[in-house]
Amino acid sequence: MPQPRRSPHDSYETETTDHQIETETILLKHLPLNPDSPSPLQKDAHLQFLVRNLIQGFPSRYISQDASQPWLLYWTLQSFSTCFFCRAIDTIMAWQHPDGGFGGGPGQAAHLLPTYAAVCALAIIDREKMYKFFMSLKQPDGAFLVAHHAEVDVRGTYCLLVTVHLLNMLTPELLEGVPGFIMSCQTYEGGFSSASQPYFSPEPEGPPTLLDFPRPPLGEAHGGYTFCSLASWVMLQPFLALQKPSLQWPSLNFKTLLRWLVQMQGSEIELGGFRGRTNKLVDGCYSWWVGGCFALLSSLGIVGAHGRDDNHESSTAHQEDEAWDDIDDSLWDRAALQRYILCAGQHPAGGLRDKPPKPADSYHTLYCLAGLSSAQHNVFLSSTRQDAIVRCWKTPLESTHEQLRQACFSHSLSWTEEEGTSRILGAQNNRMNATHPVFNLTMTHTEGIMAHFYKQTIPSRPKKT
Repeated sequence: MPQPRRSPHDSYETETTDHQIETETILLKHLPLNPDSPSPLQKDAHLQFLVRNLIQGFPSRYISQDASQPWLLYWTLQSFSTCFFCRAIDTIMAWQHPDGGFGGGPGQAAHLLPTYAAVCALAIIDREKMYKFFMSLKQPDGAFLVAHHAEVDVRGTYCLLVTVHLLNMLTPELLEGVPGFIMSCQTYEGGFSSASQPYFSPEPEGPPTLLDFPRPPLGEAHGGYTFCSLASWVMLQPFLALQKPSLQWPSLNFKTLLRWLVQMQGSEIELGGFRGRTNKLVDGCYSWWVGGCFALLSSLGIVGAHGRDDNHESSTAHQEDEAWDDIDDSLWDRAALQRYILCAGQHPAGGLRDKPPKPADSYHTLYCLAGLSSAQHNVFLSSTRQDAIVRCWKTPLESTHEQLRQACFSHSLSWTEEEGTSRILGAQNNRMNATHPVFNLTMTHTEGIMAHFYKQTIPSRPKKT
């Protein structure tokens, strides 16, 4: 096959163009002879890599990640779930008795000992203290500090919103002002930065008033910040839908966002990987941080109607001046992203990486695998599934903010994989398990956690044919 064209540099060489040329030269060596037959996914090698980290401990170079131990465990366990253990998890969940406890096996009577083993990791969470901690971090402009005496960062907002959704801790007080903060982080490029600069007007009495303008974003558009902002925006849709119609909703510029996301995908010589910022190198982790954004856009009525129920109506579509139904996911190349991960992302010794010749690590292993999953499967918000969940809703004894919590519960659990639309490049062994587009958990994990904390029974999904 002919050699792909090099990226242009306008005859003006810089350190940036040198790095780009070097990267393209390396990636060119990983270009498959047949684009439709990339390197197979080495699941056994990746399994050994993950197990080695869990049993033997992480290598010494992870010392710098000492403050990120929960992340190391999450990256490792979710990599298992995405790549290997969906069936095992389904088996464990089959041990749950219809009355709510867990038995020693499928069909066995509920028993306190296996019930304790199944849920004790969740039961120790003190949600009241956690909520007070979250509120202590909240700022007047709707942002959150990532820790006391620390900085504001939209990644922290995303982590907080995921936590309160999973653990049934949602309140209007907590969410007030958050949509406006998310909107203020969008840059002129279309992507999102880490934070924005709020300005206030002093008042003769009482606290100062937050100004709607100016609220300039701080920093350049970045793939990680963009995913966290967009996923947060998706989670906030039920909250926004419950606001008074007379109120002016914050809104995002989806046209510039979509343009920026599409421009982050590399060319043929870059094997179709994604970069995280303009004029930067492709990196395997952005397979999820950027590649994962397209499912989120689809749930908002952007990137066409592919995968929607017939009676689906986007909560955001009415905000747009022009219809997007003529735009589909061909705006990004799913096959090319899979090719990058399979041919350049896999390390020969197991695990996945940024790009060759870098070593594998747990962070890139998860986000390469999650990106591979997002490129293979179409997971969409199903109004049919949401209606079924709402019909099964039972008013809890403590029904504080029930309308908000019911809306967010059903919205979060209505993501559904569209049957018959998976696009697997290469052998079927390359197939990944579908993952929740917002939480990056398996649906089994998500349903198990939320059913426990919301004290709800989730209707079973139709069996795959």
